[in-house]
Amino acid sequence: MTILEVIQRSTEFLAKKEVPSPRLQVEHLLAHALQMPRMKLYLNFERELTPPQLETLRAMVRRRGRREPLQHITGSAAFCGLEICVNKNVLAPRPETELLAERAWKFLRDCAARSAAPAGLDLGTGSGCLAVALAVHAPGTAIHASDACGDALAVARQNAARHGVRVEFYQGDLFAAVPPAARFHLIVSNPPYIPTERIQELEPEVRDYEPRRALDGGADGLDFYRRIAAEAGGFLEPEGRLMLELDEDGAGAAAELFRRQNWVVEAIEPDYSQKPRILVARANL
Repeated sequence: MTILEVIQRSTEFLAKKEVPSPRLQVEHLLAHALQMPRMKLYLNFERELTPPQLETLRAMVRRRGRREPLQHITGSAAFCGLEICVNKNVLAPRPETELLAERAWKFLRDCAARSAAPAGLDLGTGSGCLAVALAVHAPGTAIHASDACGDALAVARQNAARHGVRVEFYQGDLFAAVPPAARFHLIVSNPPYIPTERIQELEPEVRDYEPRRALDGGADGLDFYRRIAAEAGGFLEPEGRLMLELDEDGAGAAAELFRRQNWVVEAIEPDYSQKPRILVARANL
């Protein structure tokens, strides 16, 4: 079978399985199987696949038809211009989180202009995408990251090594393993924020394959924000900032929670769809 024939037949299969953007998904899988840029497929439509290549692709398409995430099948995801390794133990990075990363590294760069050694902490690092992006785009900053899951930290360490950056990792729930005397110019996090009952309404790729511990924010989605609001102030430098990703439906409630805990909410910034997504706050000392 030629590349074009494979694309056409596999697209029909995924469309019947109600996979979103089926042709694009097939092209990504085929590009991964053939180890070539996706756009190069268009220059090679008449190329025939070898039997091993065809069997590899068929296996991947079947997995995608079961709604396994594309990123889990290929083992990587793009984030802030970086290729991030992912697997079933971590969330695949979302485009919205790129906005949080960019906002964070710009702040750290500003800190670097005023401080000899600014430091940042990523809570619940998962794949390490945020921590690695900060280390890459704000060089000279000491980046630290924590996660309760050892399997997730293994992925994060792999990503730090892949991009040649140093990140100090701690295994523990939020601040539990962070040295008590540590102080940071920035604390950043994309915590679990989906209300428990809403998880069953999510797309199968998320509901059935991504780690629930990275999604479930408790009954109202605010459990982790409560803990961060209560504990983060003691780990911030006097002029430090807290930057968190928000659930669009719970943004107002999260902001009010921080205000009640004596934080100054400086901004709630929108994502690409103009939905409230990033909370920026400082401790009211």
